[in-house]
Amino acid sequence: MSDNIYRYFDQVASLRKLWANSFVNMAGTWSQLSPGSLVFNEMRKMQGGTLRMLAETWDQNMRTLNDALGLRRTAGGIMKTQGRSLATYKVGTLEARSAGAVDMRTIKGQVAVITGAASGIGQALALDMARRGVAGLALVDFSDRIAQVAREVNTEAGRQVAIAYRGDTTDAAFREEVYADLTSKAGVPRICVPGAAITKDALAVRIDKQTGEVVTYPVEDFRKVVEVNMIAPIYWAIELVAAVAKDRASRGLKRWQPEEGLQGAVVFLGSIASIGNVGQISYSSTKAGLEGAASTLMAEAMYYGVRCSVIHPGFTDTPMVRALGEDFIREKVLPQTQLKRLIKPEEIADAICFMLTNAAVSGELFADAGWRPAT
Repeated sequence: MSDNIYRYFDQVASLRKLWANSFVNMAGTWSQLSPGSLVFNEMRKMQGGTLRMLAETWDQNMRTLNDALGLRRTAGGIMKTQGRSLATYKVGTLEARSAGAVDMRTIKGQVAVITGAASGIGQALALDMARRGVAGLALVDFSDRIAQVAREVNTEAGRQVAIAYRGDTTDAAFREEVYADLTSKAGVPRICVPGAAITKDALAVRIDKQTGEVVTYPVEDFRKVVEVNMIAPIYWAIELVAAVAKDRASRGLKRWQPEEGLQGAVVFLGSIASIGNVGQISYSSTKAGLEGAASTLMAEAMYYGVRCSVIHPGFTDTPMVRALGEDFIREKVLPQTQLKRLIKPEEIADAICFMLTNAAVSGELFADAGWRPAT
């Protein structure tokens, strides 16, 4: 990669730092300004200080930013992404903020956060919510593809509802920035579906065929899976509850009362592997762990009117399942599934929306298409 490209990236990084340090309190307003607008022209006339500097260099910085974004997309897999990239992958300011009374019986008008949204169930859920009239969506993933998914969602909705955030879901600072940015653009998030997950499958104990030595599952792999699949989703959910709690406190509200109507909902993505699955000691453990987290968090979060539940999808047609291989799916998966096919991501998305909007649904839902483990 040429030095010219690196220089562009450095300039963008400097611009982001300038915004973060000098302009954080005006981010919501400034993001809506454009050269030539009345407010922008008035700011250009201001003398001294950071505002004058920002106004005078806005055109140049925006050209640099657009060039860098184009170059970054072109670079693709050549350049490794380091740290968070919140600003780089923002789609932009939403057209309208969510407002009015909270009605959790519908997706329409809600603000939601979905992690693991670049493919599979997360992508299907984002598109489903767009069709149901969601007001704002934070689409979070570590994959570059998340920006394309956000564009597809906005096209489906016929308006801008989705913002793409590329980053590491285990990064606490990134998580906090996503919630703060979404709140400033769309209003208080009321829905969270933290679905980002990984697999590092292997037997807990095996005999190496070459050496004859006993090999145990690597503890570093186990820790990584726990961090991504269990700790991170729990904290994305906790962040949602905190956002609702903060909003209620700002309005002088304390313990939630039934006549208020529910104030938020969380659906964790579990798995049928939560009941145990050979070769998935880490993955199964994390998905089972989400059951206890959801139960405990709901017992606490209902103080603020937020429900929590878990959906356990069966073998769904996602990149993670396809990675098992066509032979394995045909010989080991489909024979144990009553439908004799993989579940469609859209079917799981529909079930999640049902769980989000139906207050009578609590605890866990197994959406396994009649799957039963081989005996």
